[in-house]
Amino acid sequence: MDVRQLRYFLAVVDHGSVHRAAEHLFVAQPSVTQSIRRLEAGLGTRLFLRQGRGLVLSPSGAALVAPAREVVRSLDVARETVAAVDGLRGGRLRLAAMPSQVVSPLTGLIAAYARAHPLVQVSVVAAARPDDVREALRRGVAEIGVVASSGAHEAHADLRHVPVETQSFVLVARDDVPLPPGDGPLAVEELSGLRLVAGQPGTGMRRVADAIVAATDCRIAVEIEHREGLLPLVLEGVGAAVVADSWRPLADAVGLRVRRLAVEHTLDVGLVWQRHRLSPAAAAFVAVATDTGEDSGVPRD
Repeated sequence: MDVRQLRYFLAVVDHGSVHRAAEHLFVAQPSVTQSIRRLEAGLGTRLFLRQGRGLVLSPSGAALVAPAREVVRSLDVARETVAAVDGLRGGRLRLAAMPSQVVSPLTGLIAAYARAHPLVQVSVVAAARPDDVREALRRGVAEIGVVASSGAHEAHADLRHVPVETQSFVLVARDDVPLPPGDGPLAVEELSGLRLVAGQPGTGMRRVADAIVAATDCRIAVEIEHREGLLPLVLEGVGAAVVADSWRPLADAVGLRVRRLAVEHTLDVGLVWQRHRLSPAAAAFVAVATDTGEDSGVPRD
């Protein structure tokens, strides 16, 4: 058994077929097939079973996934730790974040991180919900996740969590949308007859939109999973939208009205990572995000 065999095995697990795994790894398909066969021969068991035209994990294969991820990750961290002895002069930082948190705080954090460590390549993968962020961490797709929760943070035994900021909610609308006069916060009870553009269920923004609908005669006109489409739809006059306060600069830039909502809901944004040693690049990102400095003793275990 060697680490390349484990990488190829995990690629097939994550991508669902040898063909897609080979494309992801930029290698020939026979190389992946032969590597999996050698791994199975060394372990004396089948790791995959054919189901129709696809592959599914055997019980032995399912049992190997977690240890394989840990081995591959530990080797990657070991390599990056040695490379960082004289400082972060390269390497890669993999992050997972939900769309609203990419707007803020992630954009600012990456900018600060890039200034401090300009030679580290940063990669960000998209996640629609907090559970998607956590799954990316467990699969090894990302090392640090940026999550937002409405209310108390949901603790997970295998993850560490560090709070970063708290965001409120605002309503964004065109000038021709009738809103109560003034620039102060809007109470839900003041809203009337609005058509709302809302994201998918399970997000903080959607919970506030649903609360408005439940308490008033407002209604959801469009539900869209692609949150990058919210502001364009508002600009086109389809309706108003509830978004996190982090969207305010973008809404201001395109000429939309922004009014804070007087609701108890907030978004608590934090960083999460698995409870094992962080790579130097990831530990440095946590230090930047928490403003603790390079040698602050950020936990890496």
